[in-house]
Amino acid sequence: MQPNRNQLFTNLILVLFRANGRMIEWGEHFAAPSELTSARWQMLGALALADKPLSTPQIALSMGVTRQASQKQLNLLVADGLIEKLPNPGHRRSPLYRLSQRGEQTYRRLEGRWQTHVEAIAEHFPASDLETAQRLLSKLVELHAPGAGENGNEA
Repeated sequence: MQPNRNQLFTNLILVLFRANGRMIEWGEHFAAPSELTSARWQMLGALALADKPLSTPQIALSMGVTRQASQKQLNLLVADGLIEKLPNPGHRRSPLYRLSQRGEQTYRRLEGRWQTHVEAIAEHFPASDLETAQRLLSKLVELHAPGAGENGNEA
C-alpha cells in the first residue's frame, strides 16, 4: 500500500529535520577555519547579501531565527570586529549592523570556499529538482511563518 499524502508530508518533515541538523553540523566544520560557527556564518551571510545595513529583527526574519539568537551572534561578531554597529535613524533602541572590512574579507574567503563546494555538490541534482525543492521549502516557510495558524492559515 502506498503512503498517503499526510504520511509523505510527515516523512518529508522528518528528513528536513535531519537535513537541518546535518547542515548545521557540517557548517560548523566548514566555518571553523575562519574561526566562525554556523550561526555566525549565517549572520555574516545575511549582512553580506543585504544591500543595506540591517537591524536585529530584520536579520532574524531573513534567516528564520529568533531575535534573541540573532542578537547573541551579532554581539559576538561585533566583539570580534567582524561587523559594525550603527545608529538606526528609524529606531533609537534597535541599531543597524553591517560587515566591517575584516568581516567582508572573512565572508569573501568563506564564499569562495562555498562556491567550490557548490560546484562539487550541485552536479548531483538536476536543475529541475533543485527548483522544485526550493519552491517546496519556500512554501513550507510561508505556511509556518509567525502568524500562520496551525493549518497554515492565518490565525
